[in-house]
Amino acid sequence: MDFSLTHIWQSTGLFARFIIFTLAFMSISSLVVMAERIIVFRKTRKDSRDFAAKMGAILAKGDLAQAAGANLGKDVGHLGRVINSGLTAYRISPSNKDVAVESVARALERQAQREVQSLKRGLGVLATVGSTAPFVGLLGTTMGIVNAFQQMATAGAGGLGTISAGISEALITTAFGLLVAIPAVIAYNFLSGWVDSRSVDISESSNEFLDVVARHFGGSHTASQG
Repeated sequence: MDFSLTHIWQSTGLFARFIIFTLAFMSISSLVVMAERIIVFRKTRKDSRDFAAKMGAILAKGDLAQAAGANLGKDVGHLGRVINSGLTAYRISPSNKDVAVESVARALERQAQREVQSLKRGLGVLATVGSTAPFVGLLGTTMGIVNAFQQMATAGAGGLGTISAGISEALITTAFGLLVAIPAVIAYNFLSGWVDSRSVDISESSNEFLDVVARHFGGSHTASQG
């Protein structure tokens, strides 16, 4: 009995082939998401680091006016978009310290939520593939076993030779389902951890920027009283 992949494929039924094509589509989808997210993450990390280096030097002086007027280009990464939203809120905020700081804080929070959701885009596909691919393969396994018993009933006798085609069909769909699911789960966990780390970075940077804004208004208030 030939158990090569070619023979197994030729002996599989239409339903098993449908399962295999479905798993292949799921695998391709997850690979596309992995590649796209890795490219996006690497670019936004680089752009955010460049923005932090440039904007950090300006904010270290406490010069919010210069920071608000600085043009650092469009590619500023997730961190740059969050801080820029805070600078925009600062430019249009009133002179009242409490109102201005609250306005800047809300702007930072809104943009931070948008950035985190943007970074998570596509991860749902990986989660879906990782959780459902084994069950899709199991469905193919179940039908393969059913076919094996049908072959046994048709032949009127048992034995490995009678049911070997159905068993091999069942095993290959199970294996394919696991091969699709395992990389998707690993990628999902890795990329989700990366997004969580960037979320912490955004939160810390937003708090540091708020401190700069609060000190700026405090210094302005003290100067006006003097």
